[in-house]
Amino acid sequence: MTQEPTETAVTPHAEGLDPGGPEDGARTESVRDAFARLYADGRAYASAEADKQKLRLSIVGVGVRNAAVLGLVALMLAFASIVALLVGLVVALSRHLDPLWATLIVTGGGLLVTVLLLLMAKGCITRMKKAITP
Repeated sequence: MTQEPTETAVTPHAEGLDPGGPEDGARTESVRDAFARLYADGRAYASAEADKQKLRLSIVGVGVRNAAVLGLVALMLAFASIVALLVGLVVALSRHLDPLWATLIVTGGGLLVTVLLLLMAKGCITRMKKAITP
């Protein structure tokens, strides 16, 4: 330990206190004024927080909208690519078969793949339902 005295903390004078008055530290601000100021500060904080949340929501909204538009364009392009593939299969098969038979084979194959994918989706939903039921 040291022999020197510790420093004392000096409290700065708060706003609204009169340091030079007859009673040092006497309040010149009433409790009503303090509560009115507290209420005004609370309203200002709530308003600023609401504005911040509105801005965040608008940023999220723009991002979701852009992602949805880009996803829709990608989905349309995927469908167009599938149609082009199927037309190409019909053309390729029509060299070896009658064009009507080539069309029927490609259509039947496409429907068969569709049914298999739907059955797989049904299985996923059934497993999910079993997993979440108590």
